[in-house]
Amino acid sequence: MHSIDLLIEPRWLVPVEPHGVVLEGHAVAVDRGRIVAVLPAAEAASRFAPRERVELPAHALIPGLVNAHTHNPMTLMRGLADDLPLMAWLKDHIWPAEARHMGPEFVRDGVELAVAEMLRGGTTCCNENYFFPDVQAATYRRLGFRAMIGLPVIEFPSAWAASRDEYFDKGLAVRDEFRDEPLLGFSFAPHAPYTVSDESFERIRVLSDQLDAPVHLHLHETAQEIEEARRAHGVRPFARIQALGLVNDHLIAVHMTQLLESEIAALAEAGASVAHCAESNLKLASGFCPAAALRAAGVNLAIGTDGAASNNDLDMFGEMRTAALLAKAVAADARALDAGSTLRAATLGGAQALGWQERIGSIEAGKQADLAAVRLDEVETEPLYDVVSQLVYAAGRHQVSDVWIAGERKLRARALAGIDTAELRAKAGRWRERIAAA
Repeated sequence: MHSIDLLIEPRWLVPVEPHGVVLEGHAVAVDRGRIVAVLPAAEAASRFAPRERVELPAHALIPGLVNAHTHNPMTLMRGLADDLPLMAWLKDHIWPAEARHMGPEFVRDGVELAVAEMLRGGTTCCNENYFFPDVQAATYRRLGFRAMIGLPVIEFPSAWAASRDEYFDKGLAVRDEFRDEPLLGFSFAPHAPYTVSDESFERIRVLSDQLDAPVHLHLHETAQEIEEARRAHGVRPFARIQALGLVNDHLIAVHMTQLLESEIAALAEAGASVAHCAESNLKLASGFCPAAALRAAGVNLAIGTDGAASNNDLDMFGEMRTAALLAKAVAADARALDAGSTLRAATLGGAQALGWQERIGSIEAGKQADLAAVRLDEVETEPLYDVVSQLVYAAGRHQVSDVWIAGERKLRARALAGIDTAELRAKAGRWRERIAAA
């Protein structure tokens, strides 16, 4: 028998790849952070001698969810300025608050709070987009959370950088410092076409190609963005980005609520990804991403929560349900974005967007053991006819019982490992007092 670190035996195993499959009576064997086998439980008992065996008799085991777009330090601004359109929300409330309070301590404490929330909701990886990437990287590393960290680029000064060159120089230095961390990766994160110049975009394209790094960009978020771009540049933002060479397989285009058929076709041909943030778009009245049309065209679809300041949570279970229902309404087709495709977007689709589809996103031998167990014998999920439908349309994040990242247990029977929740709440309270007083 082979000695391994961990053997997990769930009632149902949802590997995501192959698509739509649900296995019963199977086990996942994990050693040194990787999945070494997915096999019938009886065979696992004869092949492996695990140092830890976890039986989950009422649970579905799924790949850890991938939050494909978020601003996690902004969790400290949850509920600060609600019920406003995007530009009023940004210009009148969020940007002034950031100018007063954003710094290393704010970023560290916000990431800590966000990681705790994400783990309790089955999320094991995020695509981060905020300032102070050095503090983000150090915090994610300390907490053992998988993250793609955006290197911010914007044309106006912030507490992180005073000029365009400083954004690039400091960002690349952070990437060099943390480049060998196994749970971390780095993308370029130009804020949006309306806040980033052609010169910066051209520099990002060259660096992205050289470093094989994603480009994480807010794009076509609102109709106002489109009209202002046409007045300023004579073309829609997508056309401008396309002319600059950024519509390729490195692009993670976030929101995309305003799309032409030709733009959808161009995204598909280029191998680009779209991060769909249904709830944030709804709350800010930004518009509707045509998720079903994107997927039908062959565009890789991922799902993100956006930041907790505009959502107001980091709940990927809620996001899946909203994304699936909204897609049906937008397409006027009840078959659009079915449950299996929605779960895939929230796992393997997110992994593919980050370029990590060979590492995470499905439960397959050779991949990192990023896993989440969801208890399905709660009253909210009974009776159970279809496991995947139940996960997407009925289950809540409170039903996530156990979580692993690279084989390390991060949540055990709803209890976070190595995170002091009382201290997190105390820090959040202190930030509320400071921000509210201002």
